[in-house]
Amino acid sequence: MPHIKPATAPVTTRSAPTYTKHSPSYKRRHATPVRGRLAKRGQSRNTRKRLALLLPAHNEELIIAATIKSAMAAGQSRRDIFVVDDNSSDKTRKIAIGLLGAQNVLTVSRSGKALAVQKAIAHFKIESTYVWLHVADGDSIFSADYFKAYRAKLNSKKYAVAVGFVQSLRGNWISTYRSLTYTYSQHVNRRIQAKLGMISVFPGPITCFRTDIIKKLEFSGNSLTEDFDITLQVHRKRLGNIVFIPRAINYTQDPQSLSDFCKQNLRWQRGFFQGVKKYHIGLHRQRIDLSLGFQMAQTVLFALQIFILMPILIALTGNWMLIPTVIAADIVMTGAITIGSSVIVKRWNLIGSLPFFYFLRWIEIGIYFMAMFEVMALGRFKSEVKGWATEGRRYKLDATALQDVAALKSKA
Repeated sequence: MPHIKPATAPVTTRSAPTYTKHSPSYKRRHATPVRGRLAKRGQSRNTRKRLALLLPAHNEELIIAATIKSAMAAGQSRRDIFVVDDNSSDKTRKIAIGLLGAQNVLTVSRSGKALAVQKAIAHFKIESTYVWLHVADGDSIFSADYFKAYRAKLNSKKYAVAVGFVQSLRGNWISTYRSLTYTYSQHVNRRIQAKLGMISVFPGPITCFRTDIIKKLEFSGNSLTEDFDITLQVHRKRLGNIVFIPRAINYTQDPQSLSDFCKQNLRWQRGFFQGVKKYHIGLHRQRIDLSLGFQMAQTVLFALQIFILMPILIALTGNWMLIPTVIAADIVMTGAITIGSSVIVKRWNLIGSLPFFYFLRWIEIGIYFMAMFEVMALGRFKSEVKGWATEGRRYKLDATALQDVAALKSKA
């Protein structure tokens, strides 16, 4: 029932208020609201959270629990961890819900990693809720101070992308080889690339994006290496600077059989040349063209030296001692790199990789040129790709595999 004012209301006598520009009543009536004042200055109040972690997963039941728990132990809040399950046929979804709750887990029809990530970003309203989004793999094990190291460097005014340091979990001889190549390539090559502003790939397990650039990225899903495709998009579209954070170490599972090692390398190299062809690497005047051009030139020149220049020199000089001389020089250089890498990561078993180092390196070189011919010359691998290429490659972690993670945790 509406309130009706009494017919005879008591009369209150009081003096008229002082109403000047300096009086409190004038200031209250004419004051600009706080939000309006901030808007005039172009300083909208930011109520978004700092960092979300998104884990795309497909059949990761052997390791998804360890991944989520390591993220929480590394400083990421449970409510800010999300899982997108790409139609797993195992217990991935059930395990994720048990640790995070159903509200933080999304199951999608088979989409492939890139498209699954895009669907999750929309579903969880990541762009409007967070300033930064970290996308990692479902087999990631985060070092103890991973997110502390990340947050210390996440400056949204300076950077659009941040990249951590990927390392291999301990496993068999292939994992040892991978640890060596990861250590050298990141401590040397990636540091140089970071200084020059031309990091050539944002690895899947260790990359963080400022959310306002996400709408400018295309998650087409037709690349064999979605992380490399997105890397080239960031460079081509000039979306911002990139920071390398070597203290943020993420451990990942590597293939444990030679067959899986070859399959993974084939996918990586085919995806690499897909990107080179799609984004016309070498035909633009950007630093990424220089970075990737230098990488390709290194491999091609090495092969030319071994298979063309050295035979020509031997034929011209008749000096067959060139072969053992070149091999000895390369062994000495490789040994120095191996010892240095072992000291840096304190994994002395890396020295034991020398006997099979050349075997795996030559396999990688062969795969590199095979993929180059398939993609660049024959024009293959243009169709949509939805696979994950992880089926059968996951293994349950034990104390040996986690030895390096535990060592870092004890120091934190």
